[in-house]
This record gives sequence, C-alpha cells and structure tokens, in this order.
Amino acid sequence: MTSAGRTPVRVGVFGLLGSGNLGNDGSLEAVLGHLRAEHPEAVVDALCGGPEVVAARYGIPATRLHWYRGEYRTASRAGAVAAKGLGKLVDAVRTAAWVRRHDVVIVPGMGVLEATLPLRPWGFPYALFLLCASGRLLGTRVALVGVGAAPIGNRATRTLVRWSARLASYRSYRDAPSRAAMRDMGVDTAADEVYPDLAFALPALPAAGPRDGPGPVCVGVMDFHGGDDDRARAEDIHRRYLDGTIRFVRALVDDGRPVRLLTGDACDEPVVVAILGAVDSPLVTAATAGSLADLMKETAAADAVVATRYHNLVCALKAGTPTLALSYAAKSDALMARMGLAAYCHPAREVDADRLLDQFRALERRSAELRRILAERNAVATRQLEDQFTALTAALFPAAPTHHHALREAP
Repeated sequence: MTSAGRTPVRVGVFGLLGSGNLGNDGSLEAVLGHLRAEHPEAVVDALCGGPEVVAARYGIPATRLHWYRGEYRTASRAGAVAAKGLGKLVDAVRTAAWVRRHDVVIVPGMGVLEATLPLRPWGFPYALFLLCASGRLLGTRVALVGVGAAPIGNRATRTLVRWSARLASYRSYRDAPSRAAMRDMGVDTAADEVYPDLAFALPALPAAGPRDGPGPVCVGVMDFHGGDDDRARAEDIHRRYLDGTIRFVRALVDDGRPVRLLTGDACDEPVVVAILGAVDSPLVTAATAGSLADLMKETAAADAVVATRYHNLVCALKAGTPTLALSYAAKSDALMARMGLAAYCHPAREVDADRLLDQFRALERRSAELRRILAERNAVATRQLEDQFTALTAALFPAAPTHHHALREAP
C-alpha cells in the first residue's frame, strides 16, 4: 500500500525492447520518463526482447518475451521446428500469466502494427495478439501508445494485427497514415488520436554553434532489403540502396565534406563496413551510438543529415538539423511533412546518387530557413505530446494523482 492507503498501480511495458533497435528503446525511455514524473508510485516491469539490457539500462525488472531463445532464427532442422512450435504454446501461457499480474500494460510506440520490413506472422504479430487477447480476457488494460501501422499484404499477419488492435483498450498513432491503415483493416478508429512520435518527448540537445567552414554531414544507413512484400527481390533492392549510398558518400568526400555514418539497429553494421571499405578516406568515420540521445548528439553537431531509418530521421529533426530522408515507407514521408520538410524525400528503393546530391545541395541552401521551421515544429510537437500523456493518464490512470518523484521497481 502507498502512504495514502492506495495499492500501487502495476504497469507492464511490452515490446522488442533492448534488442538493439535504438528507436524502440527511445520510445520506452519516453514512456518511463512520463511514468517517473506523473505516476511515481507505479510499480513497473517489462516483457521484452532484451531483458538484460532493459534491466541494466532502465533499472526495471524484465522478462524475456519468448520462451524459445531461437525465436527469430530460421528453423531448418526438425528439432528447432518442434521447439519453435512448442514455444508458441508456452508463450500463450507465459504471456497470460505476466499480463494477469498487471493493472495496465503499455506498448510504447514502435511500428507494432506494420510490416514495412520483413516480418513473419508467428513472430512478433503473434506475441502482440497474445498480449492483447490476454488483456481482454483477464481485465488488464492494454494501451498501444503512439504506434505505427501500415497496410499489410500477408493475410495471417494482417489478421493478427487487426485483432490485436481491436482487443486493445487504448490506441494512439504516430501519424495519420497509421490510423488510416488500421481503419482500412476494419478497426474502429473513431476515438483514436494521432500524436508525434514518442521520441519527440525526449530531452532536446543544443544545436551546433557557428563554425569557420563546412561542418560534418551525418549519413544514417540501414540494412535495407525492402519490405515484407519484397522478399523475391530483396537482394536487388539492397544492392541498389548500397550502391547509391556509396556513390553519394563518395561525392560528399570529393567535395571535401566530413561524413559521419550513423546506424539505428545492430543489424546495420555490415552496411557501415561496406561503405568504409568502398570509400577509403579519413573524412568518413562511423559513430558508435548506444541510445537515441547519442544519435541526437551526433545529428545536432552536423550541418545536415541524410538518413534512412525512421528514428534517425526523428533524432535529426528533433535536433533541428536540416534533414533529407531516404524514405522506404509512408511513415517517413508523413514525418517529413509534419516537420515541414516534405520536399526532401528520396526513395530508398531507387537511390539515384546524382539526384540525391542535387536534393542535398538544395537542402543546404535553405539551411537557415529550415532550422527556423524545425524550431517551430518541434515546439508544436512538444505541446502535442503533453496532450498525449494527459490522454493516456485519463484512459489508464483515472484516479491517479500526479507527482514528481522516482519510479519504483517491481519486486
């Protein structure tokens, strides 16, 4: 019991957290910041992809999302196939038992309702369905907060995603196309709101000060092979993306520009290695970023950013740095439009280094103007996310007071 005689609210956070994707972890960090500030008596723990990382980094107890440790490896031998199948049954019981211990479960941001990258239905879509179904059966409120969604071609994945959304107690989206995608899948979205990505709630960093000459250009790269419907031509898409990006980086170096390579997921490292091998110059270096704060620091120090991963773009835009998107999904286009940079998108599937260089030079010519626009749009995003958290409190913590203390850990 709390000092006021109330039983603490037990809050779970759920997702592919601590698994190497900085954007996912940044969304978790934003939600934990809100809970620490406004619901300090809440007892919080996680069911997630990387429990050791989440426990060490955020100081909350964490449980592994899947019983079978090889869940995201391709199963070819009979034993692995059997173990993966058994894991699906075990996970149904484990998820329900975990959900039962909570009053509220929050899925913080992430593209949990989309398949813009290769995705198997019995992986995370099935895990999310188990969560939402357990919440509905056991009376635990499940909130999908600021999530991403997109049209899904695979029938099984689409069915699991649709029912997950329907069974959730609360939904909000990080852009209008996400809400439209769920409406088109048959989900009643009349009460669902759209807010900026949760990462815009993270602390801002000061922009770089004046310098004597041209500053660095951050190039955010990705192990990009297309989306879930592109499996047949995935290698061709990857080759085009990598070749175009290498040519672009080489052109920047020929202009004497320092280039700083950024990633957003552990799987992106081979792309960095390939670019460093193809462009042998001391002007090209690679950043080692362990969090979105690290990425924001890198982008804040740059003259401009060209990036593929969605949360690389978020970091650059929040830092107020003129940004050009190598766009692979509607979410990137929507983000750039929200921040006033809709004209600076380039297709990641068809990187044309010459045209990309022209767009980049046009971006830099408007640098001062775009920095003013981004400052204005960031102020709006901050206010809108305050509204998001107010709505979340009303939906999930209707009787909770607000405080400004420390977050408790689950026993």
